[in-house]
Amino acid sequence: MRKFAIFLFALVGIFFIDQGLKELFYLQHFDWQSKCISLELHLNKGVAFSMLEFLGNKLKWIQLSLVALLVYLAYSEKWLQKYPLSLGLVAGGAVGNLYDRFSINAVVDYVYWHCGFNFAVFNFADVMIDVGIALIILQEFIKYRKSK
Repeated sequence: MRKFAIFLFALVGIFFIDQGLKELFYLQHFDWQSKCISLELHLNKGVAFSMLEFLGNKLKWIQLSLVALLVYLAYSEKWLQKYPLSLGLVAGGAVGNLYDRFSINAVVDYVYWHCGFNFAVFNFADVMIDVGIALIILQEFIKYRKSK
């Protein structure tokens, strides 16, 4: 029960932080520019680097199906027992971005790195998904090293 609470707290917390930040850009029109980073509204109708944008409205259903598959695997493979915080971060980010897709038909992105090279525009949910996956990889690496 404790691990499920950690998962749920992370999921809900990430979702609300993500949506609060997105509101600043989508509804409040926040904009800030610097030499290396711009914080400005970008509506992404695709996935990373706007890939798969051609799928249009079908993309949100494909992503929802993938999230449902991951939920099934997390439950059946007992991943939630091993990675409650990490999966909470990933799920919170995924739900935040899916919420955007279903409510405005695009994901609200706002962090644009352009110092030295142009990088993709991303958001807090994307970062939390990456951090959650990195934590799972780190945990597995540590477990592997201990077994040697």
